[in-house]
Amino acid sequence: MNKRVYFLMIVAFVVGMVELIIGGILDLIAADLNVSLGQAGFLITIFSLIFAVGAPILLILTSHIERKRLTLISLAVFLAGNLVTVFSPTYSVVFIGRVISALSGSLLIILCLTIAPSIVHPKYRGRAIGIVSMGVSASIVLGLPIGLLLGNAFSWRAPFVLISVLTVLSMAGVLFLMGHVEPKPSSSIRKQLATLKNRRIFFGQTITLLFMTGHTILYAYLTPFSKTTLGVDGAWVSIIYMIFGIAAVSGGGVGGALSDKWGSKKTIIATTLIFSLVIFAIPYTTFSLPMFLAILVIWGLLSWMLSPATQSYLIGLSPETSDIQQSLNNSALHLGIACGSFIGGLVIEWASVEQNAAVGGVFVILSIGVALISMYGQGKMQKQKGLNH
Repeated sequence: MNKRVYFLMIVAFVVGMVELIIGGILDLIAADLNVSLGQAGFLITIFSLIFAVGAPILLILTSHIERKRLTLISLAVFLAGNLVTVFSPTYSVVFIGRVISALSGSLLIILCLTIAPSIVHPKYRGRAIGIVSMGVSASIVLGLPIGLLLGNAFSWRAPFVLISVLTVLSMAGVLFLMGHVEPKPSSSIRKQLATLKNRRIFFGQTITLLFMTGHTILYAYLTPFSKTTLGVDGAWVSIIYMIFGIAAVSGGGVGGALSDKWGSKKTIIATTLIFSLVIFAIPYTTFSLPMFLAILVIWGLLSWMLSPATQSYLIGLSPETSDIQQSLNNSALHLGIACGSFIGGLVIEWASVEQNAAVGGVFVILSIGVALISMYGQGKMQKQKGLNH
């Protein structure tokens, strides 16, 4: 295994942290910039939305540029976006910084995922992609506790100072450690979207979208939820996020193992079904911190168990377009985060943060529905057509 793959995993981790790192410090941002929690949460929404849509488009537009050079350029733009955020005097300027970071960050993640398999022996390609993906998933679940610790200790700008420093170190690493990597042609947006004409694939991708929407409606606002319902302080919120993060990272490995043992279909149905029960139950455990922490571990474990099973299911549906399905599923995941943070903000604005779990649970139930349609609906339709003929 080429050791540079692990460096790409680190780059992916640094970039991925920016997406949800402000989730734990939304109250600090809202207070400092004099905006509501919902408006502060929209900073997650806009980032995730651009991340979902921007990655495939930017990859096509930059398909002719040598990969090492493109990575350095993207890291420089990413650094600029974070520095804008660090020194921003108003909410509007923070918003601009998030847009810049999202555009460059989305391209960087895709570059890491495509460069990794190209610099290893063919037999290690799957493992290389898995290692980089682990950096992405770890950043999403660990970014929040890191941001929370730094934000409470210093200010909400401190996490972005850390990311800026790590970005500079990443640029140095790319400059001295990464070799010349020739660009490869990428599939057009039309070709990628054309695969969604297959109903099983369309509803299969929608599983991730709805599941992540339901999850993020509560997760993005876990800080105000914990403080309101549990009455805990910033230190305990940090512990809550750390426990969740460890469980979530473990969930990816458990989900992959179960998918291999049970099959992707059974794993998807079991995960979404149990997850829906858990998220609805969360508000009823807040009277006891130990009970809440116990269900938090289950919630964290299940939150990332779905991803490997869904990816395996989609690849099985269309092996010839497996790369496209991975790209679209990545977009569906981040689009789900965008939708979830936006809807969660609306729930807080119009009702209260205590209702976020119930609203999130509704979307998870919808993900079960589309999973059943994807897996079994097509077969019934074909059977009916046969009867008609």
